[in-house]
Amino acid sequence: MQIMGSQTSAFLKDNNLLLHKIIVVLLLTCTPESNTNDLLPSSNSYSSSAPSSLMHLPFDGHLSFDNLHFAAQDFGGVFSSLPLAVLYPRSVSDISLAVSHVFQLGPSSDLKVAARGHGHSLQGQAQSPGGLVISMESLQKPKMRVFTGKSPFVEVPGGELWINILHETLKYGLAPKSWTDYLHLTVGGTLSNAGISGQAFRHGPQINNVYQLEVVTGKGEVLTCSEKQNSDLFHGVLGGLGQFGIITSARISLEPAAKKVKWIRVLYHDFSSFSKDQEQLISLEDAFDYVEGFVIVNRTGLLNNWRSSFNPKDPVQASRFSSDGKTLYCLELAKYFDPEVDESVDKEIERLLGKLNYISSTLFMSQVSLLEFLDRVHVSELKLRESGLWEVPHPWLNLLVPKSEIDDFAREVFSNILTGNSNGPILIYPVNKSKWNNQTSLVTPREDLFYLVAFLSSAMPFSTEKDGLEQILARNQKIMELCKVKLHGTKQYLPHYSKQEDWEAHYGSQWEVFMRRKLSYDPLAILAPGQRIFGNKIRVT
Repeated sequence: MQIMGSQTSAFLKDNNLLLHKIIVVLLLTCTPESNTNDLLPSSNSYSSSAPSSLMHLPFDGHLSFDNLHFAAQDFGGVFSSLPLAVLYPRSVSDISLAVSHVFQLGPSSDLKVAARGHGHSLQGQAQSPGGLVISMESLQKPKMRVFTGKSPFVEVPGGELWINILHETLKYGLAPKSWTDYLHLTVGGTLSNAGISGQAFRHGPQINNVYQLEVVTGKGEVLTCSEKQNSDLFHGVLGGLGQFGIITSARISLEPAAKKVKWIRVLYHDFSSFSKDQEQLISLEDAFDYVEGFVIVNRTGLLNNWRSSFNPKDPVQASRFSSDGKTLYCLELAKYFDPEVDESVDKEIERLLGKLNYISSTLFMSQVSLLEFLDRVHVSELKLRESGLWEVPHPWLNLLVPKSEIDDFAREVFSNILTGNSNGPILIYPVNKSKWNNQTSLVTPREDLFYLVAFLSSAMPFSTEKDGLEQILARNQKIMELCKVKLHGTKQYLPHYSKQEDWEAHYGSQWEVFMRRKLSYDPLAILAPGQRIFGNKIRVT
């Protein structure tokens, strides 16, 4: 996989010895990962001058040293790290001032900075043990603005939620092209990872649909970057896990918004037919607008649960279907359309479905608005909150599996490792690498076609059964060991590792570029300490 341009190649050629020295030093300075639910060092671990110096900075917003426990938690619920303070910025200059101050404290300071969006990270990535957490949702400048025209876009602050962007852009008959399945996430958070959903096969992830960023680097500099301006920083920050800068604003590409969505689900008995149909659909230029799939393990009465939201094509046949607790594979599709223009949408869907090999009695379809479809997970969230099952640990595991390994993966995992209910959805669907920008920091398999496989488990508090946290973590570890030993092309999405050599293996040929960018934009390793990639400072000897 080619990931380096001519400038990068020249740098590596001329600075090979320098980079090797950096890597050696990082190996020596990397700190081991803390145990599950271990409360990492509090403010008492740091010099008393650190809070004093922060308190006297002239922020437009405010700094708090009290009520910090929310910043020690995240959606994953696995790690808890109490910060020294939380900054509620009102301006980009607040963020720049804070980071500049920490940078000026120099290498002798252990103070770190983490940007926190909506708190939906999984492994403590947005936490800063004993350091400073910046609450990005407090940043409301610049105000969201929609620009119409030949190449429409929306300009938003980094702490804005995608659901709010959808509401605002729909007023202009526009919407972003690529999404995550859950919209109550911040722009800066998803762009620091990738942002993947069922539209990625066509438009690439969210990081492929960005025109421009404003970024605060680890030196406190405020820089505007794009494909043509500060392009190395632009590509580095996209998918860069927050290691090179804090995204304070972004220009997101838009397209005309659909009026309605045909939302479809069908089932398969065998994985081979399921995966072949998925791959066929994403190879077509003008077919469905969204293609995802999920695995259903040991579930009965499944179709009855769908009837409140979907209509079966043949109610009689659907009523006779029985899963018998077997593993099934669900193909989920969406076709966007305007009922005033696309009069033949039903015939087109029938034609496309006629090419597939699903179980004929399991065809369910619904017609909803674009907003209802894109915000569908929020409905489930509200139900889980009512039952007290939303704020539980979520030991998720997300993988990118090459096409050449997906059959072996499915056979080993779905038949052997998963012996019962997974206690949460298991997503699995293919994407085309040709739609992804290979200059960003995101790491993907080398093959042209690969699958996202996401184990989105919820752990039941105090349980010692298969739905308990330790048991799910042990299952995840078995899956990771399988990938390490047998499926060498698989990569983690939303990566989490405890050893430096695992991070190096994850980045592979991109590691030296990643290191160079870290040295350029965050040389004291101030930013995003919760990722646990770097221990203390980057020192060149």
